[in-house]
Amino acid sequence: MKINDASVNPVPQAAVPLRKKKKISLLRILLHLVLIAGAFLMVAPFLWTISSSLKDMSQIFLVPPKWFPNPVNFPNYPNSLTAMPFAKAYFNSFYITAIVVLLNLLTCSMAAFAFAKMRFRGSNLLFILFLATMMIPKQVTMVPLYLIMDAFGWIDTHLSLIIPAGLFNAFGVFLLRQFIRGIPNEQIEAAVLDGANPARIYRSIILPLIKPALAAFGIFAFMGIWNSFLEPLIYLTTPEKFTVPLLLNTFKGLYFTDWSLMMAGTTISIIPVIIVYIFAQKQIIEGIALTGSKG
Repeated sequence: MKINDASVNPVPQAAVPLRKKKKISLLRILLHLVLIAGAFLMVAPFLWTISSSLKDMSQIFLVPPKWFPNPVNFPNYPNSLTAMPFAKAYFNSFYITAIVVLLNLLTCSMAAFAFAKMRFRGSNLLFILFLATMMIPKQVTMVPLYLIMDAFGWIDTHLSLIIPAGLFNAFGVFLLRQFIRGIPNEQIEAAVLDGANPARIYRSIILPLIKPALAAFGIFAFMGIWNSFLEPLIYLTTPEKFTVPLLLNTFKGLYFTDWSLMMAGTTISIIPVIIVYIFAQKQIIEGIALTGSKG
């Protein structure tokens, strides 16, 4: 006589999956709470900047702080634009950033192609030395680079901001090299058999295939150059040549700082970065994801 085990010890088959689902849902809720808390910590300084830009001086340093200004001082924005030559500073930042980004895309992609697909003696050692420069703090090279710029006569000119930053970017070379390494060698070998030289291979094969990585790196380079403060502070002395971050520093006086106007100017200065990030976040995610998978 056979005994049905299920009838003796009836165990609901859906019990275990339900428990797993409950655990998974609980972990997901906790994860989302942690992510929300982290997102708030990241966004809070930006929200505080916007809030402070709409306050008068008497409200900024209140304890406890007030997030919502009362009354709202919208004139802080036009006053900040008229207090300093923002139009000239915006033009300086835009054209310096555009030139540096274009130079970075060109030089870094060419160097990455050489390191990834061209074999020559000492290439690995040279690449390691190249990456080692990323670990050298800017403060270490500040004085030697200043002496070099002074020898060229580039102090208080925009060339001191364009040439060093545009011709050398170790992070960009590393990022693009990881992507180019994933391109099949068969495509390059077929182009060589067809008589293509390295310049033709770079122009016709490499560049079209690394557009996502170029877009991601270009956005990172744009944000880095646009927000750069240390280099303009060192090399520029004429107010008409100031960039936006350096111009914002002039709101800070020796005995008095107009924080309301500074916060308004800061909010205006980050608008281009926000616009670029909003419209290019797809390229950022795609470029980083593909670079990681290709590497």
